Amino acid sequence: MKAIYINAPGEVEIREIEKPRRGKGEALLKVLYGGICGSDLGSFRGTFAYFDYPRIPGHEFSAEIVEVDDNEYGLKPGMIVTCNPYFNCGGCYSCERGIVNACMDNQTMGCQRDGAFCEYITMPLERIYDGKGLDPKVLAAIEPFCISYHGVQRAGVRPGDKVLVVGAGTIGVLAAAAAKALGGEVWIADVAAPKLEYAQREFGFAGTILNDSPEALDKAVREITGVRSANGKEAVNGFDVCIEAVGLPSTFQNCIDAAAFGGRVVLIGVGKKNLDFNFTLLQKKELNVFGSRNALKKDFIELIDLVREGRADLSKVITNTYKFDDAATAFRDFSENGANMLKVVLDFTDN
Repeated sequence: MKAIYINAPGEVEIREIEKPRRGKGEALLKVLYGGICGSDLGSFRGTFAYFDYPRIPGHEFSAEIVEVDDNEYGLKPGMIVTCNPYFNCGGCYSCERGIVNACMDNQTMGCQRDGAFCEYITMPLERIYDGKGLDPKVLAAIEPFCISYHGVQRAGVRPGDKVLVVGAGTIGVLAAAAAKALGGEVWIADVAAPKLEYAQREFGFAGTILNDSPEALDKAVREITGVRSANGKEAVNGFDVCIEAVGLPSTFQNCIDAAAFGGRVVLIGVGKKNLDFNFTLLQKKELNVFGSRNALKKDFIELIDLVREGRADLSKVITNTYKFDDAATAFRDFSENGANMLKVVLDFTDN
């Protein structure tokens, strides 16, 4: 079968490799669609923290079950599914406490182990979820929605909260969509005006912020959240929730600065760089700062139902589709034109 490899930064190759054979408790799947996410793009660029070369990328996908034995999960041949790609060890302290998404030896498909960008894969049955009739291309976008949704859940977004999402890539837009679905008044910030325009047009958030300078963001926070005076001193109210979805030191600092006193900050973005900042600001504001890693089975199940109910239209985040054989072009185009592209999907259906 054919498989996509990233051999080194900037180098994508399609290889012929052996078709996998399923083991006990596994199903053989034919991949239908796969989304190129920010981590895949970072792997292509050489900036992603959790990738070793060479490797098959890809962890957001839909597939058709080709072979499966009788099982307790109701999985059958011909069923269109998606999968949980975060393999936890089962024996570490996190797994012992049920926090499997934060496994201390986590291996995500396409990152620490080979991914789904090939014609066939095998998956453990407990990681396979029925797509319940969703379009296969849309189903491939459930995993990134889970990443975003998990972060929003960590933030505890409530109706009426003013929410700032920094980053208008797929994860940021989907985090903003999830926060809006939970009743938040959502603003989204980015350095790329085209992405902001697209997000606003398609999802109808409360507003957008062109984050092209610290002064521009500070001004927007002041105007959106308001200013109050107490004892002769002026203070900006700030956002109840700030969600970082980029993975840069500057954007994490943006969230710390824009958060209200007693606010919540969630870090979803992944990066390699350090941030030197005045940590006493966390104490002064009594900020609640949360990391958000991967997602849980319940996130997949809840979001498949949420999308089926029409509460979020994932098709709006898919801006570009490429054939499997054009994978190298897809990665290069996405890397060079990211400001004008949101979710890039590979179509495996003709293979």
